[in-house]
Amino acid sequence: MDDVRRALGRYFSILEGSAEARYLLSKRSRELTKKALLAGRMAESCCFCERRCGANRKAGQAGFCGVGFESRVASAFIHTGEERELVPSGTLFFSGCNFRCCFCQNWDISQFPLSGTVWQASQIADWMEKVRAININFVGGEPTPHLHNILSALCLCKRNIPIIWNSNMYMSGEAMGLLEGAVDVYLSDFKYGNDSCALALSGAPQYFSVVSRNHLLAKRQAELLIRHLVLPSHIECCSKPVLDWIAENLGQDARLNIMSQYHPEYQAFKFPRINRRLSQQEYADVVRHAEKLGLNYEAQPLP
Repeated sequence: MDDVRRALGRYFSILEGSAEARYLLSKRSRELTKKALLAGRMAESCCFCERRCGANRKAGQAGFCGVGFESRVASAFIHTGEERELVPSGTLFFSGCNFRCCFCQNWDISQFPLSGTVWQASQIADWMEKVRAININFVGGEPTPHLHNILSALCLCKRNIPIIWNSNMYMSGEAMGLLEGAVDVYLSDFKYGNDSCALALSGAPQYFSVVSRNHLLAKRQAELLIRHLVLPSHIECCSKPVLDWIAENLGQDARLNIMSQYHPEYQAFKFPRINRRLSQQEYADVVRHAEKLGLNYEAQPLP
């Protein structure tokens, strides 16, 4: 637990009542209100993520993510399957995503942006106030397309509770600027160690430069818990380069969860290299690499 507290010390301070959630501090200076208004204007030519599709979502256009101006929530519940330091987590699953991951385990949410129910900012805030959890966890799909409504909800909420941004980290620099002061922990997903794998499996151009930049920004803004899902046949091209980058740029101040639960899902059958479960040898190789690098990590048993 000492390693976890090293990376997430302020998060625990909020839980213990000795610190305030960052969004409350931003509200006091009225910075959060300004950012919520700016996010609404940005949605008129959307650049929330690095696709920069320019959709006028306020006028009813959907972005590449499939999301218009309203936010749809596919489910909202107390999640007990997250990392042990996060549970019980008040989790909002938003519909739609700016990635096209062929192995997405939430494909029924991420690839169907009209699924779920429309929630106004006031409904999101009311749920945040009432849910009996230790944090608020914005996820999807992907929360980034819903940034304007999430910031508006935070403006309405008064509860001292940590805010978790559970994301693929493909936000634009402008969106990262809006998130500064609103997020306590970035629960980030660092999938790929190069651009070609990201483009082939998630349809995400310029992946590594965007996601590595955003991890550096996230570490300056808040605390960082990184998830890396180990993919079969992608140890040398993805897992090890991701771990190398974390060791060189973030060190032990970021907590890493090396995830072992990959299984072929959605359209993974179209890609023979990942159309199987992870082997014990592959996963052990990644864990040994993390140990050699001296990372602050958690390993898991294979399912």
